[in-house]
Amino acid sequence: MHIHEIASGLRFPEGPVWMPDGSIVLVEIEAGRVTRVAPDGAKTTIATPGGGPNGAAIGPDGALYVCNNGGFEWHEVGGLLLPGEEPKNYSGGRIERVDLATGAVTLLYRECNGIPLRGPNDLVFDARNGGFWFTDHGKTRKRDRDRGGLYWAKADGSEIREVVYPLDSPNGVGLSPDGTRVYVAETWTGRVWWWAIAGPGSITPAFGLGAQGGTLLAGLPGMQLLDSLAVDAEGHVCVATIGNGGITAISPDGAQIQHFPLPDPLTTNLCFGGPGLRTAFATLSGTGRLVSFEWPRAGLPLA
Repeated sequence: MHIHEIASGLRFPEGPVWMPDGSIVLVEIEAGRVTRVAPDGAKTTIATPGGGPNGAAIGPDGALYVCNNGGFEWHEVGGLLLPGEEPKNYSGGRIERVDLATGAVTLLYRECNGIPLRGPNDLVFDARNGGFWFTDHGKTRKRDRDRGGLYWAKADGSEIREVVYPLDSPNGVGLSPDGTRVYVAETWTGRVWWWAIAGPGSITPAFGLGAQGGTLLAGLPGMQLLDSLAVDAEGHVCVATIGNGGITAISPDGAQIQHFPLPDPLTTNLCFGGPGLRTAFATLSGTGRLVSFEWPRAGLPLA
């Protein structure tokens, strides 16, 4: 597998979004900014929302919608930049809208049903039902950590729903190609769950011992932690994997699992782009790089 390095010197990049002009819009969590990376690697700051901008997606109005986790403590260990506990300057979790032309940042949500968002992490727009799904990973402190959940909200800031709660360290979120399933990857358990979507912001729970009515797609053995995800056109759930560093592709029935190694143990996210959406763009966050490589299948066009 040939890996092409597009850019380096990024401050914990995440949330890559492929743009029609060939550039990648991503966030730099440690720097609190949204950055555009040109195909030649040139970097331009779009906005500086502060806190910890995390997962991102283009909304129906062409703006960038961002999960902001409120920030981390940061540590340099063995040449890697690592996020840590809730910082002293924690600015609160929120969902923000970023105007890509002007850089203006608009706050959409800080709470749900009067309960503050803690560490929103990843989001995906739902073309079939409207709105977007997002995860709240929560924050960690020295002696305790939050439980997280799966949420749904409207892009105009008028409605937000807590759909699945609690979950353990929910991170990546994505939809099946037909829009009938919502997938969530839990970081610390190394598990991917799915729920049947019943309508806008609602699910049909499965009966069993799963996470709050979820069905287990796969659980990875050993110390493999899961981060953000994307879904390809054949329905494989492609999860950024921390520890052994890379992308783990899980077939829609969970029967086939394939790992694509990348040179950073903190590989955190990916998106698909290029001709036929056959190129995967991945954020190597520990070493601050954006790379690309050929994916064996086409990516799923996003809403």
